[in-house]
Amino acid sequence: MAESDERRAAQRAWSALLRVHAQLVPRIDADLRRGFDLPLAWYDVLLELDGADPLRMTDLGNRVVLSRTRVSRLVTEMENAGLITRRTNPDDARSAFVTCTDLGRARLRQAAPHYRDSVTAHFADRLTAAELDALARTLTKLLAPADLPMPGSTPT
Repeated sequence: MAESDERRAAQRAWSALLRVHAQLVPRIDADLRRGFDLPLAWYDVLLELDGADPLRMTDLGNRVVLSRTRVSRLVTEMENAGLITRRTNPDDARSAFVTCTDLGRARLRQAAPHYRDSVTAHFADRLTAAELDALARTLTKLLAPADLPMPGSTPT
């Protein structure tokens, strides 16, 4: 494949990935809000905390891919709703740990089947099992190990 063909293919793939994300996330968010009054961002936080809490705020932010400011606001909103708690890190007062409450776990369990149904309806049902497997393998290849430098950064 010529370089210009490769560039066009890369641009088409990247554009398609962004468009799919932009279309599906709001649909799944709307389904969760309608069914459980639970925003998708809250569901994502609860899901991450369910298997790994407590998490440092920084680690939570990295897992849910939100800015530090947005994670802080989201955690405050979820604390006020009684879904999570935040406590100062005893070893480093500059950081905090976030933990899921019993209410947060209950809301996650209630919403999980609805979330799975929404993902299935808007995403999985449109692809064959082989396509889903190939897509998962392909996207997983793009997840770089955390210890590798980002492209363009200077190695230390």
